[in-house]
Amino acid sequence: MTDVLTSEVRDRVAVLTLNRPDKLNAIGTPTLDALEAELDRLRDDDRVRVLVIAGAGRAFSAGADLDEISQCATAYDFRAFVHRTTDVFARLEEFPKPSVAAIHGFAFGGGFELTLSCDLRVAEEGARLGVPEMKLGVLPGAGGTQRLPRLAPPAVAKQMILTGEPISAERGHEIGLVNELAESGGALKTALELAGRLAAGAPRALEAGKRLVDRGLPLELHTAIGYERETVSTLFTTLDREEGLKAFRERREPDFQGR
Repeated sequence: MTDVLTSEVRDRVAVLTLNRPDKLNAIGTPTLDALEAELDRLRDDDRVRVLVIAGAGRAFSAGADLDEISQCATAYDFRAFVHRTTDVFARLEEFPKPSVAAIHGFAFGGGFELTLSCDLRVAEEGARLGVPEMKLGVLPGAGGTQRLPRLAPPAVAKQMILTGEPISAERGHEIGLVNELAESGGALKTALELAGRLAAGAPRALEAGKRLVDRGLPLELHTAIGYERETVSTLFTTLDREEGLKAFRERREPDFQGR
């Protein structure tokens, strides 16, 4: 769709690829604009049930575009860049359809924070994940200090943030930050396989499941269970629920239509 971000649909999965391999897919305003526009376009695209976010070249992303940041003359200018980044990452996090990050090489800084905004993460063996901003005298500013300790043990998140030292994909998998490990060179393939399993689900139930977890976690348990009860009761009225039961009885795979 643009020079900095490509988009294609493969069997109900939209693959968005950061496409600045000569800059290690550094994330600047053009990439953020393209990502936001594509999220808006895909939101109501019935062909698409799951997103996969990948990177071209030898790494997922080195982080924020330092060339653009170096042009910030004041803290106000930098704040505007950070604000733009966090807004777009929030759009991805709140996107109604599940998203999977396919990480290869390394995902550092803003690139890693982009993966934290996805629902699931696949990383290939040997990949490195981290927020190195401390080594530059600053801190992660695109959700890293907040999303990371919500996805990894807080003590591990603190060590990563306060030392700036990355962890391996293998370590990320051990602590639950990485959902699936892929063999070397296989991050996108494994992410597509996982996305395909997700896309086989009933679309309305898929979106509701994501929404229940995301919105239910901050609530008191009693309130969250009430929210769950009302949501699943609504799903009971869908044609996909009827198709799922029928397919189970007929011992075949269901053909969900999102109705």
